[in-house]
Amino acid sequence: MTPEPAAIDITVMDHLLSRLRGLGVRHLFGMAGDYNLAVLDRVLLHPGVDWVGTASELGAAYAADAYGRTRGFGALLTTFGVGELSAINGVAGGYAERVPLLHIAVGPTEPSERAKLVVHHTMGDGDFDRFARAHRHVVCADAVLRRDNAVAEIDRVLTTCLRESRPGYLRVPRDVALSPAPPLGPLPDPVGPVDQDDLDAFRSAARARLATAGSVAVLADFLVDRFGAREELAALLSAGSFPHATLATGKTVVDESAPGFLGVYAGAMSGKRVRSAIDDADLLIRAGVLLADITTGKFTHGFDPKEGIDLGPTVATVDGTAFDVPLAAALTVLTELVGGRPPAAAPTAAPASPRPAAPVRPSAAVPGLVRDSAQTLRRRLCPPKFFPLTQSYLWEAVGAAVRPNYTVVSDDGTCLLGIVEQRFPRGARFLAQPFWASIGYALPALLATQLADPSRRGLLLIGDGAAQPTVQELGTIGRHRLKPIIILVDNDGYTVERVTHGLVAEYNEIARWRWSRVPDALGVDHPLVLTARTPGALDQALARATATTDRLVLIRARTAKIDVPPPFVRLTVNRPDRARWVA
Repeated sequence: MTPEPAAIDITVMDHLLSRLRGLGVRHLFGMAGDYNLAVLDRVLLHPGVDWVGTASELGAAYAADAYGRTRGFGALLTTFGVGELSAINGVAGGYAERVPLLHIAVGPTEPSERAKLVVHHTMGDGDFDRFARAHRHVVCADAVLRRDNAVAEIDRVLTTCLRESRPGYLRVPRDVALSPAPPLGPLPDPVGPVDQDDLDAFRSAARARLATAGSVAVLADFLVDRFGAREELAALLSAGSFPHATLATGKTVVDESAPGFLGVYAGAMSGKRVRSAIDDADLLIRAGVLLADITTGKFTHGFDPKEGIDLGPTVATVDGTAFDVPLAAALTVLTELVGGRPPAAAPTAAPASPRPAAPVRPSAAVPGLVRDSAQTLRRRLCPPKFFPLTQSYLWEAVGAAVRPNYTVVSDDGTCLLGIVEQRFPRGARFLAQPFWASIGYALPALLATQLADPSRRGLLLIGDGAAQPTVQELGTIGRHRLKPIIILVDNDGYTVERVTHGLVAEYNEIARWRWSRVPDALGVDHPLVLTARTPGALDQALARATATTDRLVLIRARTAKIDVPPPFVRLTVNRPDRARWVA
C-alpha cells in the first residue's frame, strides 16, 4: 500500500493526488506556471505520484490520454488560462475516444476572483470561469473547487470519469488546493448493478437470434478496452470459435495470433477475406464498435448497423431492440448461449504474402499517380533489396519486427494505414488515435506508454509531417532515459493528404528537417540513428534496432512522396467514385 500523507497535513491537493494514485496513476504530466508552482511542491512531496514536466501543455494532454489507455486513468496539471487552453485539444481527443483522464487547471486565488482583479492569463474582464466553460464541451464532468466542497466535487468528477470513460476537468484556485482536507474515505462505486429483468430479456432475444443464424462473425473495437471487457470478449471467441476481426481503433483488443482472427476490417480498404467474412455473415456480433469514416473506409462497410447483435458500453441491441445491459455482462450472456452451439469452422488461413520485390505504386484510380514505367528494367538490373524503399515493403517489415513485449504507437496517415493490417504476435499492444486523428499525438503518447509500463518496449511509427508539431517531447523522452525504437517515415510532407487532394499543392509541403541530427539537438543521450532508403537497409536497421536495448533508436525511413500503403490503394480500386477520399 502506498502511504498517505500524515492526516494532520492533508491538503486538497494531497487528497486529489491520493485519489489518482488509487486509480493507478503514478505519473502526473504537465507544465509549471506561476499559478501552480506552490501546488507542484505538494506534488513533489507526494510518495505515490511522480511529476513529469513536458515541453508543452498539448504534449502533456496527449501523454495523459495515452497513459489512461495504458493504465486505466491519466492526469495532467496545467496553469490557468494559457496552459489549459493549450491542452484542450488533447483533452478533446480523450473525450472523442472515451479515455478516462483528469485535467487539473490551477489558477488565481479566491480573493482575486471575488475582487475581479485584472490579472495575467485572463481576458481582463474579471470572468474567471470562461475557460472552465470552454472545457465543459469536451469533458463529462467539471467543477470549480471551493473550500467547502472540494473533496466532494473531486470524488464526483472522478466517479463520473470512471463511469463514462471520458475526461473530467477541475479548476482549482491555488489557495483552495493548499487548504486543509479531511482524511480519505472510500471512493463511491461508479457502476451500479445490472438490472436482472433487462438481462433476462436480452438473453431471450439473443438466444432466438443465434438459433436462426447460419454463420456468425464477431467485429470488435476499442470500447471493449475502455469498458474493461477484454476477458469477456476472449471468452466469447473461445466458446464460439467464431471468425472475428477488429477495426483499426480496436487493433490488439483480441489475440491476433489466434486461428479465428481475420485481420483488421475497414470496409473497402479491407482485404477480400476479412471483408467477405464480416459483410456476408448471417449474424454479425459487434462488441464495442464505433463506426467512423477513417475506420470503415469512408463508410464503405457492407453490413447493416441496424441488424445483428450490437453491444455498446451500456446498451445491447438485437436487431434494433435495445436492452439496458452493459458490455461485459452482455458478452458473458452470449458466451453462455454459444457454449452449446457446434463450433464454427475456423477460417482458412490466408497465405503469407511475400514482400514485394519492386516498388508498389498506387492505382491509377488515384488522380495524378501512374505506375512506374521503369519497373521491369530495374528488376533486371539490380536485386530487390536495392530497389527504393516502398510503403508496402516498409510496413510488412515493421510488422514482422514487432515482438510480444512491444507497445506499438502509431500516428495518423500512412503509418496508421500501413501498420493496421500487419498481424502482431500475442502479447503485443497497439495504441493510436484514429478517430480524433490529431497529428503529433503519437510522440507524447510514446512517452506515456513507456512510463506507464516500463516492462514493455515502445515502437513509435510517425511521419515527418506528424512529428514536427510535438517533436520537442523527444527531449522529454531522452530526459527520462527511455529507450524506444522510433521509425520516422520521411516522405517530404503530408502524403495521404496529397493523394486525397492537392497532389502538388503548397499546403501539403513542410520544411525539410535534418532528422538524423534532431535527437542529439533535443538532448537525447547517445542515440542510435539509422537511415533506410532501400529494403535491404531497412532490414538491417530493424535487426540492429531490435538488438539495441540500451539507448533510443531512430530509424529514418525514406519513401517516395506519393507512395501510399496498400489499404489506401484498395479503397480507390474498390470505390473509384471515392478516389479522392474527401470528407
